[in-house]
Order: sequence, then structure tokens, then C-alpha cells
Amino acid sequence: MLPSKPSRLALALALAFAAPTVSADTREIIGHAVVLAQASTSNDAVGQVSTAAGRTTELGALVVSASPLTPLPQGAEQSSQGEMAAWRAQVSDTAQLLRNADGVSLYGAGGVSSLPAIRGLADDRLRIKVDGMDLISACGNHMNPPLSYIDPSNVSRIKVFAGITPVSLGGDSIGGTILVDSSDPEFADVGAGSLLKGEMGAFYRSNGDAAGGNLSATFAGEQLSVSYRGSTAKANNYKAGGSFKPAGLAAAGRGWLDGDEVGSSSYESTNQSLAMGLRHENHLLELKVGVQDIPYQGWPNQRMDMTANDSEQVNLRYKGTFDWGALEARAYNEKTRHKMQFGDDKLYWYGPNNVSNSDGIAGPISPGMNGRAAGMPMDTKGNNTGFTLKAELAVSARDLVKIGGEVQRYELDDWWDPSGKGMSPNTFWNLRNGERDRSALFAEWEAVWNPQWVTQFGVRHETVNMDADTVQGYSPTFSATDEAAFNAADRSMTDQNLDITALARFTASPTQTYEFGYAQKTRSPNLYERYAWSTHGMAMRMVNMVGDGNGYVGNIDLKPEVAHTISATADWHDAGNENWAFRVTPFFTHIDNYIDAARCATGGNACTAANQTLTDGFVYLRFVNQSARLYGVDLSGHVLLAKTEGLGSFTGRGKLNYVRGKNRSTGDNLYNMMPVSARLALDHRLDRWTNTVELEVVGSKERVNAERNEVETAGYGLLHLRSSYELKRVRFDIGIENVFDRFYNHPLGGAYTGQGKTMSGTDVPWGVPVPGMGRSIYAGLNLKW
Repeated sequence: MLPSKPSRLALALALAFAAPTVSADTREIIGHAVVLAQASTSNDAVGQVSTAAGRTTELGALVVSASPLTPLPQGAEQSSQGEMAAWRAQVSDTAQLLRNADGVSLYGAGGVSSLPAIRGLADDRLRIKVDGMDLISACGNHMNPPLSYIDPSNVSRIKVFAGITPVSLGGDSIGGTILVDSSDPEFADVGAGSLLKGEMGAFYRSNGDAAGGNLSATFAGEQLSVSYRGSTAKANNYKAGGSFKPAGLAAAGRGWLDGDEVGSSSYESTNQSLAMGLRHENHLLELKVGVQDIPYQGWPNQRMDMTANDSEQVNLRYKGTFDWGALEARAYNEKTRHKMQFGDDKLYWYGPNNVSNSDGIAGPISPGMNGRAAGMPMDTKGNNTGFTLKAELAVSARDLVKIGGEVQRYELDDWWDPSGKGMSPNTFWNLRNGERDRSALFAEWEAVWNPQWVTQFGVRHETVNMDADTVQGYSPTFSATDEAAFNAADRSMTDQNLDITALARFTASPTQTYEFGYAQKTRSPNLYERYAWSTHGMAMRMVNMVGDGNGYVGNIDLKPEVAHTISATADWHDAGNENWAFRVTPFFTHIDNYIDAARCATGGNACTAANQTLTDGFVYLRFVNQSARLYGVDLSGHVLLAKTEGLGSFTGRGKLNYVRGKNRSTGDNLYNMMPVSARLALDHRLDRWTNTVELEVVGSKERVNAERNEVETAGYGLLHLRSSYELKRVRFDIGIENVFDRFYNHPLGGAYTGQGKTMSGTDVPWGVPVPGMGRSIYAGLNLKW
């Protein structure tokens, strides 16, 4: 006997979101409330759901049939397996996998640690989840951002929500959400015995002699799955398309750098993970354990380099389906041990001030300005623990309700051991027992009113508690006034944050879809924005999360940022969404209490009156609340140009992004806004061959932030050629990036501080942007079994 209709609907929905034997594409097809509203049932057939591998799963006497419809919001983009497979030979930085997403640009950083920006908002203003974990950068220079903890070869899915993000996908952010996941557990077919499969790959890139590889293996039965994934990548300094500085020693006592060599851009990274899955009927329990070892990663736009980053991650997830819907729970812990020091291209030995030409000469470490210092060790230790619980309820054929809660506990210590000269005799505590704890509740309602109209409304409340213990300088006279003021202040802060989202989609016809919405999103300051305390010039230069070479100090009294965003998306396409499509998304965001920076004039030796008027050097700033406005448009589309049996298919595709950011309190431009940019490509496919010619065009950056003395950059165009050949178990990629070896400065690359006496505020030349990479020929090979 068939169950009642509401029970069948709830079961179909639950299976769509949580059944471990159903593919992600099938879950989208049968799981959305629209599909439930349109589903037809049959009493005389045994229902089956096909998996991507051709397997079937018995669901009882129920058949669900419908066309797939895109869940809200439509603007969410998901990278395909084919796209990511092609990119793995080109990049070792997972953030680079986002470069074709609408509205996404990348801040320059280390070789595996770029920071994504969505429509001008970056870093902590985005909610970035890796396998469902909210990872946090444990570094005053944000050298270990969330996406640096997963290698591109381990990425199975990427989804980008630009601007308006459902409250069920995270809070404490104002710019959007990025979801990155590794592979789900795989199990053997019923009655097929055990499953054994694996993958092995390697790559080489000529620029920087970058090389690496990856290995994965899975062994599974019908109920238990065990898999291992490992990857490694290593590169020397890369070269620009031409000289941008004089050739010579990188620093006193260091090696030689050519005029086109970008100092402090080398890196080495190793990631390993072990995953175990246990399945029983409609329930899945999964445990993932990961470790990372980065022995070094240079930073061309920071005064320090990463000299160690060790991370351990434990991630436990449960998914289950019931008659009433689906349930998901997750608990995770991440421990990070991070170290910074001057790498091979930056001055390490700082000699006595009263001895000329003494820098770069090793000798006994001694205190005082006429002493000697062995670099500047900086250490951080982070502990990040989180819990999430989410339920999805099929209230009716029209209504889907999601409810849940999250708790995150984060602890951070940041200390600098004495190393000589003015950095002695005590340990400098930049952050001691820093705490940033979040607790959240959310509810989200999605309703299918008819085949044309779908709406979504969500509310989320977060409580953010922050605190830090007393601090100390290198000596009783080092930032004594700042130290006393900070230690006497009330450092315990609590923010009550509210998020609201409202979205609607109108499907006018099979070829036209329109979506529009509003969101209020809130983000509390991070620990460095609130608690970095010293206005000593050297200490301020060591706190910099944007790579501009300037120095920063925190502000305990900062208020949370509150962003109000409206956006609309018009999507025109052919009925099958295969031959052509065009999408346009204008957006507007107003931000109250935007956390920007203003030059400091009092409080320490760096915050002087001269600092207020300097226009051609590095400056010193304090984080402050101001008002900001951003607006722009994203355009993207593709069209099938030709298709013949003998020559294959030719598809043109392109995207254009434009964002304008303004500080409404000062009239200044917002920092690090990507100028208008576009990518135009021609894809050719013939049997197993795929070939691409891509033109990347970026406009000149003339609207710069005067408060930070941001440097303008010229526009440029780059040509890229790529080709791949794929058999059933073998894939080969080859290509040339920047074919004509053109020199250019990336608009978001930051200030070049990759060599020299970087601890000093004036011995590093100001006004030199970090150049982009010159020509690079790459090849990659991937084998599956």
C-alpha cells in the first residue's frame, strides 16, 4: 500500500538532499519543491532513481519525473568536474578555480593563498566553507586563508553565491558565500562485491619551475568506504614579462635576483586527507581527517614570509532522511600552527646602527639599536571548533522550510619572540588568548506559488562574543602608552547581528527567467581589526591583511558592518539551455559601519602629523567605521557557433565584470577595486579533444584609494592557449598562459615588498606594484583506475 501523498513528498525531498546513493544532479531534479509540486506518481510501477554511474536505487512504489529547475538563488554558479579537471594542471591555488565565476576577482598573495573577492568585497567579508567547515585565517597578514587548506586536485564541487546568500548557507559575512567540497564517499553497488578505484596525476609549469602531483585511492563495500588523498606542489620564484626593477642582490647577504624575477614568490605545499564513510539505509556518517604542511611560502606583497604552516582538521558529518524530511549535523575542529620570518629574498641579519654596511652579516644577537637582530620571528596558534545542525522540512507540496543553528568557538594567540636590537628582551604579545565565538539560529522558507513564481525568505540571528587578554611589548618602553591603554580598556565585546534575505524568481517562459532580491547582511570585525594594539611603526607594518605595504592598528570600538544589497538577474537562453545563453546581473550595496582605514595622527612614533599628508610613501592607518557604497554589473554568456560531424563544435563564451566602490564618509575610492575586466574564449570540441583560445582583458585602474596611497595600474590584454585530450581513464592537458610574454601589473596584486630591508618603513621602494606572471608553458597528466 502506498503511503499518503504528504509522506511521499517528504520522502522524495529527503532523498533529494541526503540519500547517499543518489547523485547531486538527481537530488536537484527530484528534491526541489518545484519538482515536488509537479511530480506525478504511479501505483503500478516500482520507482527507481538513476545515479550518475548508471546505478539505480529502489525507492518503493513511487516514480518521480520532472525537469530540473534551478534552486534559489539563480545567481549561484557551480563549477563542473570538466572545468576543474582542466584547471588542475594550470594552478596550485584553489582560489584560482574561481576565476571564471561571475563577479569574482582575486587579491594577490602567496602562490597557494590568493584571496577571492566578490563584487569588490573580499577576505573575511565572504563566508567561505571548505567541506562545511568555517575556516579562519590565523595570521596578522592572512597568509592562511580558508581556500589554502584544500588542494585543487581534491576539489569536487565549487559553488559561488555572489551578493545575496541564503541565510541557511552562513552568516557573519556581507559579500557572498563560496562553498568548496571534496568528494562524497563512494560505495560498492549492491551485490557487486568491493569497489577499488584510484587516481594519480602530475604537472609541470615552466615559469618558476613549478611541479607537483596528486594521488588518491578508494576502497569500499556496500556500507563502508575508505579513501585517501594526497597532493604536493613546489615552485621557485616566477618571472614577469619584463624587468620591473634593477637586477642585483635581493638583500644584503642574500642571493641574486634578475630584473624580471618576482622575489618571495616561491612556495612548497603538501596536503593529505583520510575519509571514512558508513552507510545504513538512508543514513550516512562520514569522518574526514586532514593535515597540511607548508614549510615555506614567499609573499611578494608582504614584509614577512610564511616559514611554516601546519594544520590538522577533523570533520565529522551525519546526514539522514526521514518521513518528515532531512537532517544534517556536523562537528569539526581545526588546529593551526603558523610561523612567519624573513625568507630567502628579504634581509635577515639587521646590523648595528652605528656600524656602516653591517646589515646581512651574521653575528651575536644583542639588544639596543646598536645591537644585532636575527630577523623577526612571528608565531600564531589557532584553535577553531564548530557545530552545525540543519533540518529541511517538506511542510507541503508548496513549502520547504529549513531551520538550524551553528556554534563556533575560535581561539588565537599571536606572539613574537625576541630576536635582538629593539625587539628584546621580552616576547611581544600581539594577541593573547584572543577569542571570537559565534552562535546562530536561522529559518528559511521557500515557496512554489505556481510554475512561474518561486520565493524565498530567510532570517538569521548571530551573537558574536570577542575578548582578548592583556598584552606586552618587547620592553617596558616599547609602545608603553598603547600597552597601558589597551590593558586598561574593556576588551570584552558582544555584537547582536541580524541577517534578512528575500528572493523571488519569475519564469516567464522556457527561455526567460528573472530573479530579484534584497539582503541585509552583517559582519563583526575580526580579531586583528579589533585588537591589534601597537602604533609602533615596525609593529604596525607587521599587521597587514591587504598587501599594500602600509601599517595598521586595531580599534576596540569597531561596530559590525551592515550591508544592504539589492540585485536582479535576467537570464535568457534556448529552451534546452545548451546552444546559447546570456545573463546580466546589476547590483547595488550600501554598507553602514564599513570597516575602512584612516591615517592615525596620535598614539605612537608612526602616527605623526607628517603621516597625514604623505602622498608618495607607505603610511600608517587605524581601522575605523565609515559608510560605503558599491555598485556594478556582471555579464556572461555563451553561444554555439557551429557544429559539424567532421570538425566538431565551436562555442564562444564570455564574461564581463564591473564594480565601483566609494567611501561615502570621505569621498575616497574604496581600496583594491578591480577595474572593468572581461574574458572572451572560443572552445573547440572534437571527440576527445578540447581546445580553447582565451583573451583576458583588464582596464586601467585609475580610481585608487588616496588614504592608502594606492598605486594606479595600466590596462592590458593577455592571450592563453589550452588543449586537453581525454580517454576513459587518461587525461592529458597542455597549454600556454600569457602567450606573448606580456608585462603587466595585476590591479589587485598589491605593493611589491618581496625583497630588501622589509622591516624598515623607508628602505623598501614605494610605488612598485607586484607584476603578473610572464609566459608559462604547462603540461599535466592524470590517470584513473
